[in-house]
Amino acid sequence: MIEVHPATADRFDDVAAVLAPRNPGAQACWCLSYRLPTSEFRTLPGSEQQGRLRRYAEEGTPPGVVAYVDGEAAGWCSVSPRASHHRLRSSRTIPAVDDVPVWSVVCLVIRPQFRRQGLARHLLDGAVDYARSSGAPALEAYPIDAGGGRISSSLAYVGTTGLFEAAGFERVVETASKSGGKTRWLMRRSLA
Repeated sequence: MIEVHPATADRFDDVAAVLAPRNPGAQACWCLSYRLPTSEFRTLPGSEQQGRLRRYAEEGTPPGVVAYVDGEAAGWCSVSPRASHHRLRSSRTIPAVDDVPVWSVVCLVIRPQFRRQGLARHLLDGAVDYARSSGAPALEAYPIDAGGGRISSSLAYVGTTGLFEAAGFERVVETASKSGGKTRWLMRRSLA
């Protein structure tokens, strides 16, 4: 059984089960690289990263959704207002295309033992439901076009255009951003 729920403060240990590095206190992303100014992200000690993401959940707007397989935390999707992502607000490679107050999907992470089972689609559907229930008029993502090939699991966090197209997203514009040498697209799904 697969369930997807907003990453509220009471579910944050489950977020940590998905995102925590093997070596506690080591540098990891914790989906902060887009939320914080680059200089702040680079200087934030690994031991403080988890607490910083937890604070978003405690302050009101959960920073994403968590997927569970038979009650076990299996995946994470970072989804929140684009305006809450410092790097997206100032990005020259992934520009805003209009003034719609969209929400953004910036990351999908699935624990290794749950990969290749279709969980990314469940996470994405959960992200759509969460954004819609929170009043988002549209949801954006910035995946790569894998060209029908496989991609490295270390680059898969942005998703693929095929995954997002299957979930009802449409390509809006090819960006100047790359991931693993592959072009990232700005894709959007209306939630109205």
